[in-house]
Amino acid sequence: MKALVVRLDSFGDVLLAGPAVRAVAAGGTHVTMLCGPRGEPAARLLPGVDEVLVWSAPWEGVDPPPVRKADVDAVVRRLREAAFDVALVLTSFHQSPLPTALVLRLAGIGRIGADSVDHPGSLLDVRHRRLPGRHEAEAALDTAAALGFPPPPGDDGRLRVLPPPDTVALTGNGPYVVVHPGASAPARAWSPDRCAEAVALLTDAGHRVIVTGGPDERDLTRRVSGGTAVDLGGRTEPRTLAGVLRTADVVVCGNTGPAHLAAAVGTPVVSLFAPVVPAERWGPYGVPSVLLGDQRAPCADSRARHCPVAGHPCLDEVTGQDVVQAVRKLLKEHA
Repeated sequence: MKALVVRLDSFGDVLLAGPAVRAVAAGGTHVTMLCGPRGEPAARLLPGVDEVLVWSAPWEGVDPPPVRKADVDAVVRRLREAAFDVALVLTSFHQSPLPTALVLRLAGIGRIGADSVDHPGSLLDVRHRRLPGRHEAEAALDTAAALGFPPPPGDDGRLRVLPPPDTVALTGNGPYVVVHPGASAPARAWSPDRCAEAVALLTDAGHRVIVTGGPDERDLTRRVSGGTAVDLGGRTEPRTLAGVLRTADVVVCGNTGPAHLAAAVGTPVVSLFAPVVPAERWGPYGVPSVLLGDQRAPCADSRARHCPVAGHPCLDEVTGQDVVQAVRKLLKEHA
């Protein structure tokens, strides 16, 4: 059976689809993942994925491409030529799977399942309704099961990635704490000054600290490192970052892709979580964690990319000392 799993949004979203992908892989002979450019690196890390197709859908992302008939025709033709037997469309609780389902139906895929609040007409063969309060990873697994792909025996349903490389050449020997100051949306980021304070206090408390960030975050990681931490800004592509996070004692970061990558390699997380989306759906999944940030702030559930409240109080009222205590708590509980 040739199966297609679709998750068109970001890196972290694709990682959260991992348990559902494994369920589909257990019931199929070949699994292809269709994702957007931001999610492609994560898709290539997931066990059970045999092939990755990339498409920028005009209904996904903060800067989506315009609708072009030639572009839609091309992806329909590509999917039709692949001759998939079944497709699982995964979306967040606030997204509709129906535009994607229409494309898949035009491509001749005969059995399509998704979680849909909206009436799907003839676009879906299996219309799942997610249970209240389910984490995104659990909701994806539920949708896969509704389509006929339950979790395989012995699979704990946690996030997982392919074995990462040894990164001791980057991190050096000995225990360390990772601080990842960046975030995909400004509303989800702790301020650079607070991050730098946390790095300094963690160092004073005897921790070796490593600061990570993407190629466009080198200035940020340099500032946060403060001359005391190891600065790996721009030096860790996703697979390498997985290795760095895997051997960390604790990862300190916001609600962003590296939090889910840390969970996928089994590392505890201190989560600086802005409540613009619900923590019950997007918090670190399946690993020990401490959640910091005012979850009842006025921005709660707003899905804002830029903080709508002056001073960003939901996160910036968290202090560096709060982070040190949270790290200490995780280390003590899971020594």
